[in-house]
Amino acid sequence: MHAARRHGEAGMGAGFLPISRQDMALRGWDQCDFVYVSGDAYVDHSSFGMAIITRLLEAHGYRVGVIAQPDWRDPASVAALGEPRLAFLVSSGNMDSMVNRYTVNRKPRSSDAYTPGGAVGRRPDHAAVVYSNLIRRTFKHTPIVLGGIEASLRRLAHYDYWSDKLKRSILMDSGADLISYGMGERSIIAIAEALDSGLAVSDLTFIPGTVYRCRTIEQCVDPLVLPSWDELQGSRETYARSFGEQIKNLDSFSGRVLVEPYPHGVYVVQNPPAAPLSQAEMDEVYELPYERAWHPAYDEAGGVPALSEVLFSLTSARGCLGDCAFCALNFHQGRIIQPRSRKSLVEEARLMTSDPRFKGYINDVGGPTAQFRVPACARQETRGACPDRRCLSPKPCPSLTVTHKDYVALLRELAQVPGVKKVFVRSGVRFDYALLDPDRTFIRELARNHVSGQLRLAPEHVSPAVLKVMGKPPIELYHEFAREFERESRAAGKEQYVLPYLMSGHPGSTLKEAVELAEFCRDLGFNPEQVSDFYPTPSTVSTCIYATGLDPRTMEPVYCATDPHEKALQRALIQYRDPKNAKLVREALRRAHRTDLIGYGPRCLVRPEGSQAPRGRGGRPSRGSGGGSQGRRGGGRNRNRRR
Repeated sequence: MHAARRHGEAGMGAGFLPISRQDMALRGWDQCDFVYVSGDAYVDHSSFGMAIITRLLEAHGYRVGVIAQPDWRDPASVAALGEPRLAFLVSSGNMDSMVNRYTVNRKPRSSDAYTPGGAVGRRPDHAAVVYSNLIRRTFKHTPIVLGGIEASLRRLAHYDYWSDKLKRSILMDSGADLISYGMGERSIIAIAEALDSGLAVSDLTFIPGTVYRCRTIEQCVDPLVLPSWDELQGSRETYARSFGEQIKNLDSFSGRVLVEPYPHGVYVVQNPPAAPLSQAEMDEVYELPYERAWHPAYDEAGGVPALSEVLFSLTSARGCLGDCAFCALNFHQGRIIQPRSRKSLVEEARLMTSDPRFKGYINDVGGPTAQFRVPACARQETRGACPDRRCLSPKPCPSLTVTHKDYVALLRELAQVPGVKKVFVRSGVRFDYALLDPDRTFIRELARNHVSGQLRLAPEHVSPAVLKVMGKPPIELYHEFAREFERESRAAGKEQYVLPYLMSGHPGSTLKEAVELAEFCRDLGFNPEQVSDFYPTPSTVSTCIYATGLDPRTMEPVYCATDPHEKALQRALIQYRDPKNAKLVREALRRAHRTDLIGYGPRCLVRPEGSQAPRGRGGRPSRGSGGGSQGRRGGGRNRNRRR
C-alpha cells in the first residue's frame, strides 16, 4: 500500500483538493481520475474518512476532486468536475445518513455537525443510494464505488429501523458497481490500480474488502451461500441465521466469500475483509499532508462543527477486541488492534503545537477503546480473531494479553512534547481490561494526569441478563474500578469521580431490568442528563435481535422492547427525577409490579399521583461508584452516541 507518486506534477499534496473546475485549471488538470462525492462538508483531517481516502489516492499519484454535499435534486451538481477518468467514489459521510438525520424516535435532528454552521437539510435520506443514482442518470457507464460507514454496514441485506423492514444490499438499490467496505485503504488502492491498468469494473471480483454484483459465482473459491433475498423476507429466523454467518466471517484470516442470491439470477458477493494495516502503514495513512481544517469556502458559515471535537485529538489505534453487541465496529474495523507507532503520534502532537489554535491541550489519545494498543493474543497475529469466542465476554479469554505499558509510555511521551500542557483521555476506557492488569500504573496515571474532574465510563446497564446480551462486564467491575480510580485521585489530592454512560431499552431489558437501572441511579445519587436510548443501527448484533427476537450468535430468543411507548417507559425510569417523567415512571412501576417504589420513603423513585410534597432525593451518593458528582455534566467525547 506504500505511496508511489505517478504523475510527478508540481503542487501535489499542497492545499485542498479541487472542488471546482477553476481549482482543476489551477493544477493544470483537464480531468480528474477520481471524483469523491460525500454527504459531509469537505474537512481535510484524518478523522474524516473522505480525507484519508482522497489523500491516499493523491499520494499514489491519482488526480482526485471532491464534490461535498451536492444538491441531490439537481443532476448537474454531481457533474461539477466533469466525468472522472476512472471512477466516482461515493460516501454518505462519517455517519450513516439516517442516523445523522433522525433521532431514535425517528424525529429530524435540529443540527448536523458535519455541515457548515451545523445546518440541517443538506443531505438526503439514504444519501449513498441517492447520490449513486443521481450519478448514474448523468454518467451511464462510469464506474461507481461506494464506501464509508453507510455502504459498509449495508453491504448485504440488513434491517432498516426507519422503514421497519429488511432492505436489500445497498448495491442493488444504488446502481453502483462495487463497495469498498471496512477501513478501505487497501481495497481502494487495489481498485484504483486495477482500473488504471485497463480492467473493466465488472472484472474486479478478486479484491479483498469489496462487494460486487454478478450473474455467476463460478469465479468464487469455496463460497458460503447465504439464504436468498426471498428466503430472508419470509422468515425472521432465517435472517438471524444469515446474520450469524456474517459475523463469523469478519476476519481477513478466516473469512470466507459470502454469496447472497437475489431474484432474476443476480448474486451479491462479499469477498473476505482486507488485511489489517501494519504499524508502518498506519503511520503512513496518518502522516499524509492533511490541511487539518475545513475548506475555506465554509468560513462565512462558521465552519464545520464536527472538526472542533477532533482537531486536537490523536487516533492511536484501530480495531476493538471488546465486541459489544450494540456496536458496529466489529463489522467495520474488526477486532484486530492496529496501533500507530509512538513516534508517529509524537510527531503529530508536535505538528499540533505549531497550530495557532492550539492552547496546549491534547483532548484525547485513543481509538474505539482508549487503552487497546496490542493484539489480543499471539494467535491473532497469524490466525486472526477467533470466530467462535470473544476476548472479554462473558469471561476473559485465558490467552488474552493484558498490558498498558505501551499506552502509558505513549501518554508520558506526549506530555513531554514542548508546548503540550495536558494530555486528556476521553475515548472509552475498558474498565474490565484495566482491572485484569496486575500493574495499576495506568489507573494511577489516568487519575493523576489525564482526567479533569470526571471520568466517563460505559457500564451501560446493571442487570446481568442485559449485560450478557450486550457483551459487557458485570457491574461489580465498574464499582471496583471506580473505587480504585477515586482512591488514586484522592492520593493525588484531587476530587474526581466516575460517571456512568447508561443505555435504556436494549435487547434483554424488560421493565424489571429497567427498574434495576433506575435503582442503580438512585443508590449512586446520580441524575443522568444524558441517556442513550438503544438505537437499532444497521448491522449490529443488537439490531438483529431487535428485528428478529433472536440472538444470531446463539439463536436463543431474547426479549426486546420494540413498542415506542415501552421504550419511553424504560428511558423515563432512568431519568425518574425529571418531573416531566413522573407519569411515565408511575405507569412503568405499576406494570413492573414495583409500586413499593411509589411513595415518600428515601428509596422511592416517584411520589404518588397528585402529591404536592417535594420528592426526596433518594439514596446518598456513593463515593467510589460515581456518586458525589450528581447533576454535573460529563465531559469528553464518545463517537458512537447519537441518540
